[in-house]
Amino acid sequence: MAPASAFIRQAGPEDRAAIEAIVEAAYAPYIPRIGRKPGPMLDDYEILIADGRVHVLVDGGIVRGLVVLIPDGDALLLDNVAVDPRAQGRGYGRMLLNFAEAEARRTGVRTLRLYTNEAMTENIALYGRLGFVETHRAVEKGLRRIYMTKVLKA
Repeated sequence: MAPASAFIRQAGPEDRAAIEAIVEAAYAPYIPRIGRKPGPMLDDYEILIADGRVHVLVDGGIVRGLVVLIPDGDALLLDNVAVDPRAQGRGYGRMLLNFAEAEARRTGVRTLRLYTNEAMTENIALYGRLGFVETHRAVEKGLRRIYMTKVLKA
């Protein structure tokens, strides 16, 4: 369970360096499995932050994690969720995922969508335990992706 002092807020330009450092640290271990940088390492966080798509989890005045949420028709795309590897195991990831569900409800949608690389087997298993169901697989931008959906209860 995340500490009571942790909170989530919309990211600002001042958070960009911390966001990019967390993404780098969280996804770098997957490079050998995938054979290249995972998609989140290629994103333009300056634009995502400016568009209001990034929220950060802060604890003790330090950005510990982030979530990127993008409206996707009748759903909300959980485009990226990452926690600083040095801060994992504290409930931050669960807090970010709960925030994504709350944001979907707040914006009037009842479906969360995501995709992950098929080589990220532990993520696939985690999302399955959290109620996400695989809908299809595809190769996009040279990455082998698994698409999943979670329908939120009212």
